[in-house]
Amino acid sequence: MKINHFKFPWQILVTALLVLNACSNGAQPTIEPGGELPSPIVQTTQLPDVSLTVLEYLEKWNQQDYSGMYVMLAPTSRDAISEADFVKTYTDVALNMTLREIEYGILTTLVNPTSAKVGYQVSFKTSLFGDIIRRMEMGLLADHGKWWIQWESGLIMPELSGGKKLALSLTSPTRGDIYDNDGNIIAAEAEAVAIGVVPDEIADDQVGNLAGILTVMTGIPSNMIRDTIERGGGSYIPLGEVSAQTYNRYANYLNSFTGVAVNPYTSRYYYDGGIAPQVIGYLLSISPEQYEDYRRKGYAGDEKVGAAGIEKWGEEYLKGKPAGDLYVVNADGSYDTLISKTDPKPPSMIYTTLDKDLQILVQKALYGFSGAIVVLEVDTGRVLAMASSPSFDPNYFNPQNYNSQWALQDLVNDHARPLWNRAAQSAYPLGSVFKLVTAAAALESGLYTPDSRYECTSQYTELPGFVGNDWTFDKKKPPSGNLTLVQGIMRSCNPWFYHLGLDLYRQKGATYLSDWAREFGLGEATGIGAVAEEVGQINDPTTEGAAVQMGIGQGDMLVSPLQAANMVAAIANGGTLYRPQIIEKITSVDGAVLKQFEPEVLHKVPVSQETLQALKDGMELVVRDQRGTAYTRFTGLRTPIFGKTGTATTSIEDPHSWFAGFTDANNPQKPDIAVAVILENAGDGSVYAAPVFRRVIEAYFTGEISRYYWWETDYYVTRTPEPDTE
Repeated sequence: MKINHFKFPWQILVTALLVLNACSNGAQPTIEPGGELPSPIVQTTQLPDVSLTVLEYLEKWNQQDYSGMYVMLAPTSRDAISEADFVKTYTDVALNMTLREIEYGILTTLVNPTSAKVGYQVSFKTSLFGDIIRRMEMGLLADHGKWWIQWESGLIMPELSGGKKLALSLTSPTRGDIYDNDGNIIAAEAEAVAIGVVPDEIADDQVGNLAGILTVMTGIPSNMIRDTIERGGGSYIPLGEVSAQTYNRYANYLNSFTGVAVNPYTSRYYYDGGIAPQVIGYLLSISPEQYEDYRRKGYAGDEKVGAAGIEKWGEEYLKGKPAGDLYVVNADGSYDTLISKTDPKPPSMIYTTLDKDLQILVQKALYGFSGAIVVLEVDTGRVLAMASSPSFDPNYFNPQNYNSQWALQDLVNDHARPLWNRAAQSAYPLGSVFKLVTAAAALESGLYTPDSRYECTSQYTELPGFVGNDWTFDKKKPPSGNLTLVQGIMRSCNPWFYHLGLDLYRQKGATYLSDWAREFGLGEATGIGAVAEEVGQINDPTTEGAAVQMGIGQGDMLVSPLQAANMVAAIANGGTLYRPQIIEKITSVDGAVLKQFEPEVLHKVPVSQETLQALKDGMELVVRDQRGTAYTRFTGLRTPIFGKTGTATTSIEDPHSWFAGFTDANNPQKPDIAVAVILENAGDGSVYAAPVFRRVIEAYFTGEISRYYWWETDYYVTRTPEPDTE
């Protein structure tokens, strides 16, 4: 709030003089010869500066303290309007005007012993109409040593004298579209069709063909559609939504089946059942709690607004600016006069860094799991895909969508939390992927070299009172034997990294390893901005036992998949940690670039190229050497990759399955990528996350999938896991 003090001549002259001369018996005092006259008794009632009263009133107005303003009114004014009506009057003015704040100043004052007139100016700062400036005059009465305001509605604006009111008429533009990095549409205002089935009305011999056509239309795997139909029932079951164009292409064939229901609607439509829905977000109606705030921003109050993800982040870009008329109406509601008007401003379009085709395949790669995948460009930090599973259909939040009434409540109440973006908003123990950080810290310490060796036994007993198993012990396999540090990465040898955790703690200090973790961006906000993120935690170990656990990525550390992907990207690109970027540009409706987002370096990891090369050597052995923990998962893959498995134990369930790595294809058409995969409580990283990682790599470079997961009998069937190796 800004107070403008205007220059004006003013003073307050209030003088009351009373000489009281009385005796208790009523006699006149006797003046003796040569005596002095008694001192007169003077009583003065001093009123406060009237301008201070007016300024206090105006500041309460600026602070929206309408009840505080009301108590400053003269009794006769309070008799004329109730506090509730007074508050409502000012609230309605603020909302219709789209008022953000006021600036004010005193112009003139005229003071009498019992009354005053104060001229003042108010500049209304509005969201839609700019500054509206009015000059008014306020009358005040003096009583009991205070000034009281003689209120009438013209003190708000002269045009409102006599009980007139403000009214606002708005015409909002269509919301802006959201695209992928190649201009493929993700969300837009469109004609769509809600599709569902009534299983009991579908003939048994039609199930296969119906599932086939619905798969083509919706992208939902046919086995999932068949399962839905075969579970049976006489009630409607929502399947999904398609664009009107897609529906029209197959309408004749689809209409030949019984038990299929279609319901068209026009509204915000999310294509392909939701592309990166946890990233893109969805719209919701303005809630009662949000109503006043949005009205002040220039909304009518009945719009749908971004409630999550990019829809929320980009609200100011996507909504545009409505055409508006602010006018005065008489007490009977008839039009009186126009105060101001504003022309509409078209919405902007948001282009993301996402690759739509890759994103869809990455989402499908997670079918059957709870988990997340992040795909980053190694040399820019651009997010090409960010998937979280279970996923959801953001079209269900649209009440115009017939499927919403059948599916929304179940979605919101789903204990699996499909609305949660596990890729950025969840944090997990990193498990053996963290051994890359431990190795880097060891190599930079000067205590170790890539060729330093350690005997990798089945159990670690170096710290008294602590016994740590190697994964070979749990799998009943022979221990790995004498290994270099690089080979320790290849074999993911727990004893090697238990040893490093303890030795670095003892020789380099309690914060040494945790400081290196933070240098690689772990336990720190990535600054992605457009989507919510969880920082996680990297605590300094306070005991040798905690240091040992940190060495293998266990203990109380928590890391998001986004952080893990960013970490391996830094290893790949020579040590540059980028801010993950998910917004490519903002454009006008006609395509003119209004804002271009560029890659941004967070910082350079202070690690030598020799250390990074040692990490890469170890990660290459993981997938290329027959002794590597993920060797069998990548046989036949032509793309050069580097990776690290991780199996992060949890306190109550099966371990989380991790795989993080990057490519080195040097393909001018396909920039190299870093990928992090986590599958919650799935099991060993080499068994589950590694095959998913491979599918992502194939999807990116070829758009095709060369093999089923080992647990699949067809693509995207529900998994039936039987762990076989680390």
